[in-house]
Amino acid sequence: MVKNELFRVSSFSLAKGKELVSEDFAAVKVVEDLCIGIVCDGVGSAEAGGKAARRVVNYLMNNFKTRPKSWSVEKSLHHFISGINAILYREGIDEYERPEYVTTLSIVVIEGERLYGANVGDSPIYLLRDGHLQQLSFDHVSDEKGMEHVLTQAIGMSDSVDPYLFENNLQKGDIVLLASDGLEKVLDEEETKKRVGLGATSLVKAASKKVDDDLPDDTTAVVIEVTGQSTTCTLKQQNLPIPSRLERGETIDGYRLVEPLIQNERTWLAEKKGVRYVLKFPPLEAIDDETHLDLFVKEAWNASRLKAGFFPKAVIPKNRTMRYYVMEYLEGPTLKSLLGKKPLPVEEVIQLGKFLLHACGYLLKYDLVHGDIKPENIIVVQRHGKRVFKLVDFGSIVEIFSIASRAGTPSYLAPERFTGEPISEQTEIFAIGVTLYEALTGKFPYGEIEPFQRPTFKTPKPVRHYNKAVPAWLESVVMRAIERNRERRYEVYSEMEYELTHPEKVKPYFPEGLTLFEREPVKIYRALFVVSLILNLVLSALLMR
Repeated sequence: MVKNELFRVSSFSLAKGKELVSEDFAAVKVVEDLCIGIVCDGVGSAEAGGKAARRVVNYLMNNFKTRPKSWSVEKSLHHFISGINAILYREGIDEYERPEYVTTLSIVVIEGERLYGANVGDSPIYLLRDGHLQQLSFDHVSDEKGMEHVLTQAIGMSDSVDPYLFENNLQKGDIVLLASDGLEKVLDEEETKKRVGLGATSLVKAASKKVDDDLPDDTTAVVIEVTGQSTTCTLKQQNLPIPSRLERGETIDGYRLVEPLIQNERTWLAEKKGVRYVLKFPPLEAIDDETHLDLFVKEAWNASRLKAGFFPKAVIPKNRTMRYYVMEYLEGPTLKSLLGKKPLPVEEVIQLGKFLLHACGYLLKYDLVHGDIKPENIIVVQRHGKRVFKLVDFGSIVEIFSIASRAGTPSYLAPERFTGEPISEQTEIFAIGVTLYEALTGKFPYGEIEPFQRPTFKTPKPVRHYNKAVPAWLESVVMRAIERNRERRYEVYSEMEYELTHPEKVKPYFPEGLTLFEREPVKIYRALFVVSLILNLVLSALLMR
């Protein structure tokens, strides 16, 4: 049994009779505040039922862990279930000339306080709450008398599938049970309620003991107990007012508002006991719009949990009387204001590149990306006589692979972002590259792009066209980072970081489509000279005969 602060989960399976291998397969995983539980019961009459059960569990688990964050859970369930069904049906026809990769499926996904579920076949899903056990799934079996155990739907049985989908609220203390039908053949409702709180192993072994360890069918259970509440849910449920108007000199929980830092007057410079802070309040839309409130709650949570030197320190005060969070005030200009005077020295641009890549790598550990890397969001502070960079704007941080129109500034967006593709390491690398190009040249590689504009990405001028002090290797790194064609762009942060720290390993960069002569004119001239010399020697030798 595995436990974290939100869930206690367990999974266990026993084969029927004296069999050594079960045709059932199951898995349960907890990733941060997301929990996924799956049970598949390979159809015994099918030659590849057990293989199908394993394939479905692994396919769904892997796809859910890497699903586009912009997809709802419902869309993901329907899409992934339809996908694996089509694969197994086609493979059955190809290998056996009939469906043989056939299995039932029950799956639940818990996100926040919501339980999302789906089933195909007759493997049940139950919810135990306040002593009452309720089946949430729907059995796809025949209605005809004497045919009650004949499946009308299963994964891999037909070229299409219509899963039963459901959604419910969850609360602390709820227990979700997924089982193969072998469990309900042995244990009645009262016995199940008595054992389910002890976990999957206790439940299945109790069933086996009841029939003298001679189970009539493979028996599997996955048990998920809700033991806590996600931080974002807890923060959202706090009954805190959102101020509609804020004024200079106003004091909130000991913080005196000095002046607004942003035009919308929702981010303020404040002072408390002689120390300066930044107070961030929710947008006015959050008063009536739950979506805006959810975004602010997630922003505050990210700000408080991302405890690394790349970002300003942030806290959510425990005894607040209003909804806001507090950040340290950074004394220093933005990088954008510095670049308005002159480009950064080469060494500082290299330092900047490493800083941004390390900061992005840190965010990636939380499956996050910054979403709006640009000089305006980089504060330059002085520490021991040296410039130190800080990345700000927690409000732009989003989950990797999400599609969010609010994320990013047009001039720093990769070409694929304009066609609706999700944020990724590669799109963040593009934004880093544009930032470094601007830091070295004071210009945008593809020009300044206005909101709602559909830009054309023409070949940018090399960095050294504007700044001769830039070494060739650094130009190659920057130009590769801002490549229009992502096949020629760095794929991951570590790849770009390696080249920034190993100049001798950097290969020269050439724009796509250049001829060999355009790429290597000196080598071509040398080769032509050698060929010409050889020809002249040969001709001279012939004339002397």
